Amino acid sequence: MPVKGRIVWIAGPAVKADGMMGARMYEVVRVGKEGLVGEVIKLTGDVAFIQVYENTSGLSPGEPVEGTGAPLSVTLGPGMIGSVYDGIQRPLDRIAERVGPFVRRGVNVPPVPQEKKWRFVPTVKRGEEVEPGTVIGEVQETPLVATKIMVPPDGPRGEVEEVAPEGEYAVDEVVAEVRTKDGVEKVRMAHEWPVRTPRPFKRRLDPVVPLITGQRVLDVLFPMAKGGTGCIPGAFGTGKTVTLHQLAKWSDAKVILHIGCGERGNEEAEVLTEFPHLKDPYTGRPLMERTVLIANTSNMPVAAREASIYTGATIAEFYRDMGYDVLLVADSTSRWAEALREISGRLEEMPAEEGYPSYLASRLAEFYERAGRVEVLGRPERVGSMTLVGAVSPPGGDFTEPVTTHTLRFVRTFWALDPNLAYTRHYPAINWMMSYSGYVETVKDWWGKSVSADWYELRAYIYRLLRREEELLELVRLLGPESLADEEKLILDVGRMIREGFLQQSAFDEVDSYCSSRKQYALMRLFVTFHRNAEEVLRKGVPLIKIRQLPIISRIVRAKAEFRNDDVEKIEALEQEVRAAISALKPEILA
Repeated sequence: MPVKGRIVWIAGPAVKADGMMGARMYEVVRVGKEGLVGEVIKLTGDVAFIQVYENTSGLSPGEPVEGTGAPLSVTLGPGMIGSVYDGIQRPLDRIAERVGPFVRRGVNVPPVPQEKKWRFVPTVKRGEEVEPGTVIGEVQETPLVATKIMVPPDGPRGEVEEVAPEGEYAVDEVVAEVRTKDGVEKVRMAHEWPVRTPRPFKRRLDPVVPLITGQRVLDVLFPMAKGGTGCIPGAFGTGKTVTLHQLAKWSDAKVILHIGCGERGNEEAEVLTEFPHLKDPYTGRPLMERTVLIANTSNMPVAAREASIYTGATIAEFYRDMGYDVLLVADSTSRWAEALREISGRLEEMPAEEGYPSYLASRLAEFYERAGRVEVLGRPERVGSMTLVGAVSPPGGDFTEPVTTHTLRFVRTFWALDPNLAYTRHYPAINWMMSYSGYVETVKDWWGKSVSADWYELRAYIYRLLRREEELLELVRLLGPESLADEEKLILDVGRMIREGFLQQSAFDEVDSYCSSRKQYALMRLFVTFHRNAEEVLRKGVPLIKIRQLPIISRIVRAKAEFRNDDVEKIEALEQEVRAAISALKPEILA
């Protein structure tokens, strides 16, 4: 029997109900006469504290509260790709079709279309042994993504008694029956899974495959591995949202999940209008054919914001279990932490640093620990990955505030956005002195085998030049440029060239918005070749002014936007011209 109680106290999204003996932690309840969706987050005797995922305006004490007996769960199955959900997987696009542009309280629309038929192709036969995670069939959901119909992780283990023939089926129809020692269990096209429970897997694998983002500063200097974790902290206006959009647009992950967690409505509206018109760089198809959007803006109920990242992580794990590489982008975890703080305050919990609850760090850890490259359950054997990247919005750009400091404990890649770079129009405004990646050593073998054996050496060369340039700029500020030797002045020149011609990248340039791994390597080698050859002739007595006057320097800096991704041989030809132009600067010719 469902638990039934009544409201005795209301404070914003937090509601207290008595008569709830028998309710369980994180159980979903229906609150009030309109049946608002809520979740039990604290129990004291027969009193339940509930966070309500909808607007509580007009709710009054004495109204009924009824438990459902189930935790907050998402429906996983065909129909999610291309959808726009809120923080608790309500389909905003289909709600808009039904009730208009404003979500009314108590509206209930299934997360995936119940009436739509999908073409199911079975991959198992009668009599085969199956277990949790086994693929029993496929549905070609979009031209880019084939959704695998799997036995749920908590599903039956046994022999296939019956499997549906190829044909059209709705998500709630039975497609297989499995005989177990306890009887016959049915497997449907879709199943539910609690959002706060990570989906299980066989074993975790090392993050040795890089996530190619098409952004040079990320892929070369601070690479992300598939199954890795990263954060992008930065002050207002430094380009967090645009950088995350670039990751979502161009990453070589199979499925993209973009969570707008507490961001401004106009920014999220831009995502919703822009993404349907974007083309997948690998296939030319619409990007929405491999994307799921979760929109929970700052003016939507704060409790749903807290749940949104768990909803996104569970959907991402579902596609990971199919053997796909999934990228989950959360913008921003600071707004999620603020939702935690607000709910904690309503519950009158003891605050910790800056008012955040004492369990902030453990909640962040639970979220980022769901990332990973794993060998998934069931047959056939397959490897999937879920990469988590979260934006952090520290007030005033203060990286010592709690959300940033705790996040840095649990992620291995740190892309620090610098307001000084942003104000000088250097985008992406990622500070190469503060940022770091823990995946450089793990992915170097992939780059060596897939692109070039000297990738790691060239990357280290570029990074050393940039660090040395920073040291020399400090000397120039103190002593003036006259205090430097010509070799050091050359480093300053090449450092400026690298910053303008390699690190800077326009998200709005048709050619430069996405840079392939081979073009990245060719550009990197171009700058290294220039510095090595210029340094050599400088030691032979060629004046620095002659090197600075070379017309080819401007062509090197413009190469990123002039040559397309399939024009790598033209960059290599430019590299030969660089060698020829510098070798012509011999002391005997200049004498």
